[in-house]
Amino acid sequence: MKRREFIALLGGAAAAWPLAARAQQAMPVIGVLYGVSAAERTEHMAAFRRGLAEIGFVEGRNVAIEYRWAEGQYDRMAWMAVDLVGRRVAVMLIGGNTTAVRAMIAATQSIPIVFTTGIDPVAAGLVASLNRPGGNATGLTVFSVDLGPKKLELLHEAVPTATTIALLVNPNNRVTQEGEVSGVQAAAKRLGLETIVFEGGTENEIETAFASALQRGAGAVFIGTDLFLLSRYHQIAALALRHKLPTMSSFRASVRAGQLISYGADELEMYQRAGIYVGRILKGEKPADLPVQQPTKFELAINLRTAKGLGLDVPDRLLALADEVIE
Repeated sequence: MKRREFIALLGGAAAAWPLAARAQQAMPVIGVLYGVSAAERTEHMAAFRRGLAEIGFVEGRNVAIEYRWAEGQYDRMAWMAVDLVGRRVAVMLIGGNTTAVRAMIAATQSIPIVFTTGIDPVAAGLVASLNRPGGNATGLTVFSVDLGPKKLELLHEAVPTATTIALLVNPNNRVTQEGEVSGVQAAAKRLGLETIVFEGGTENEIETAFASALQRGAGAVFIGTDLFLLSRYHQIAALALRHKLPTMSSFRASVRAGQLISYGADELEMYQRAGIYVGRILKGEKPADLPVQQPTKFELAINLRTAKGLGLDVPDRLLALADEVIE
């Protein structure tokens, strides 16, 4: 579904639901909408509920939560959002697809929105600025200008023999991917490394990308920060072992699934803070007054079983720095 059609759907649903109706609810309802599956966000939702409880809201006691999961089929997010609007949600927690988040923000000014994202929310048009969001949306981002280059440095330290690095990106998420790629390419130049960009917007494209990366002499694969690529972590781990290509990801879940190394924001902390933000909005604060939060903690994870399967010896220094080592 196109963004314009999405906005029209949501706008119509929001217009049909006056603010007075929301005020009449005995128990506020939080709408949760994500592009991935519930299984991929079990720990994250537990952290979100901890944040809510920290500010005085407990699911089933004084707040209800309606969950919707698109399971990687992002077109479904449009009608799921419409359904949540019809449920008279008091606030929306949303993530997993930048277009869906942007369309939701454009479609309604009456529903407060808290987003979690891996992109620069200002560049993506989600907010006016990080300190003063300025509309009905705020949230949290794992975006960091320095994160891509730092990940490349760690990958280079783990696999110093890899002088050509494949960058696997999702072409359907250009806002995130273009900024990340430019930062990684600049860092690669400083390190004397070559990079080759491969697109992986579908399951078949990911498989083709790995085969092509091997053919073109890549010694490792840098996985772009993208939730679709995260959702394919089992596939990517299997391809990495088959082609003997070490991978660097942004998400610890990828390493637990069998990829070699990851470095990124502590996502559980991020979701706990999202719960606090949603609770503050339920208590009357406005999204426009709540600055978009950025990461305060970063995690390094390494899978030694995978390293053994790839025939790699991970440097002791990296193992000492790691927050999680899978043996």
